[in-house]
Amino acid sequence: MEKKHLSDIEIAQAAEIRHIDTVAEKLGLSAEKLEHYGKYKAKLPLSLLNEEKIAQGNLVLVSAMTPTPAGEGKTTTSIGLTEGLNKIGKQTTVVLREPSLGPVFGMKGGAAGGGYSQVIPMEDINLHFTGDFSAIEKANNLLSALIDNNIQSKTNNLNIDPRTIVWKRVMDMNDRALRQITIGLGGTANGIPREDGFNITPASEVMAILCMAENFSDLKERLGNIFIGYTFDKEPVFAKDLKAENAMAILLKDAIKPNMVQTLEGNPAIIHGGPFANIAQGTNTVLATKMGLSLSDYVVTEAGFGADLGAEKFLNIKCVSSGLKPKAVVLVATIRALRHHGGAKADEYNTASVARVEEGFKNLAKHIENIQKFNLNPVVAINAFPSDTEDEVKLIQQKCAEMNVDAVVAKGWAQGGEGMTDLAKAVVTAVEAHTDDFKPLYDWKAPIREKIETIAREIYGADVVDFSKKAKLQMNRMEKLCLHEMPICMAKTQKSLSDNELRYGRPENFDVSVREFEYASGAGFVIPILGQMMRMPGLPAKPASEGMAIDDNGVISGLS
Repeated sequence: MEKKHLSDIEIAQAAEIRHIDTVAEKLGLSAEKLEHYGKYKAKLPLSLLNEEKIAQGNLVLVSAMTPTPAGEGKTTTSIGLTEGLNKIGKQTTVVLREPSLGPVFGMKGGAAGGGYSQVIPMEDINLHFTGDFSAIEKANNLLSALIDNNIQSKTNNLNIDPRTIVWKRVMDMNDRALRQITIGLGGTANGIPREDGFNITPASEVMAILCMAENFSDLKERLGNIFIGYTFDKEPVFAKDLKAENAMAILLKDAIKPNMVQTLEGNPAIIHGGPFANIAQGTNTVLATKMGLSLSDYVVTEAGFGADLGAEKFLNIKCVSSGLKPKAVVLVATIRALRHHGGAKADEYNTASVARVEEGFKNLAKHIENIQKFNLNPVVAINAFPSDTEDEVKLIQQKCAEMNVDAVVAKGWAQGGEGMTDLAKAVVTAVEAHTDDFKPLYDWKAPIREKIETIAREIYGADVVDFSKKAKLQMNRMEKLCLHEMPICMAKTQKSLSDNELRYGRPENFDVSVREFEYASGAGFVIPILGQMMRMPGLPAKPASEGMAIDDNGVISGLS
């Protein structure tokens, strides 16, 4: 049944919120096992990890077709599916990423789900939460300070060439004015003048490292392996050369522990890490996913943007690195997005059109094919909107059936777990039919060019990959830095399967261009930059912050 129509924050504020100890009891955890952050949030100590349960657990990945600017509801679907699985008797935890303040106050909004499929306390989660992002910023910027201090020092100088430094400062806000800056002005006491810039915190390699680390020792080793730049003698410089890894790890001693909150229906939710999927790996931490599997029978997790980004990186990077293997994949689709890829303009997204849905299905079909290349058969979740028509839904289900894929209407936004039991049953069927033959798309040991061409050809559908002169030079340098046996983390627009955000649907007969590379030697992957990708977003002309308010009692409105 349809529930009362309220805004996301009104639903969250009206919900019955349970003490976090009560939620923990569902996982067999006593209050003594938690590190409390007030009544409704807690951190989970790494001692709770259980490798035997992890190996036996049922991991479900939620991804999506190529999204519209508003997104297609992966987080909402992930939370709703968790509610639905619990309703049909499957002990399930949802494991998600933490929201970034930049999108919260910008255009995209928060990342706590929506409608009656949310995690709460929503305001806390979307704002400062448990301070993980702040810790990541501080660790990142400590390294920046150490670099500039070393350049300034006369007694402990590593001979770093300031022109080659690639490490940037970060802050968790959309601020285009900080993309390129000059530091060290004002005289010799203020350091050596040089060009610098800011990335947004989710784009920091420290964030990527936190999400890939398996334990505290691994975290320190990865932090030490961060590539900074070169000396004047053209020798590479790493964070460990500055003896930075221990101090950075100290700042992350609590941030490495996964956070537990709850869904609207009182089921456990683990939220940890927050890299973007268009410029980083786009999934929560390995430790959070493993924590969920250690504590419950089923884990539902999501990977950012479309399956060409988040899911590809989840399967080729995170799974191979950690040994995780999903037993089911859910692809979220909306009829609005299918109309969009079928040629509808933004003001026509809510206008029914079977013809446009049929044309737009080509995009969804490509994502289905891509998941099948990993020996996984997805379930399609049709995230329901009021403008959907029965004919459009039937068309999608028919075309999915022709690809041997179930397509189920998901009503988690409007009905919570009640509207997700059909999807939950389809997912359980997929898990039980699962055969243990998951395979990544490429071998990490293959040449960098070959790995990039494999992703571009197999996942995007490109014909050719063009490399700029700068990119070719950087590939040669990566060979010398022994980075060539790392996986590939593509930085590409989320708005198209191609690297051109204006090419909707299923593009054909196109090339992609690698402009340059970034080295995430600590996180453990190579980042080709396709097109004009930026690691520090700007605010829109009318930022979401303009619609927010807080009253004298501290009640927030306008946050979503």
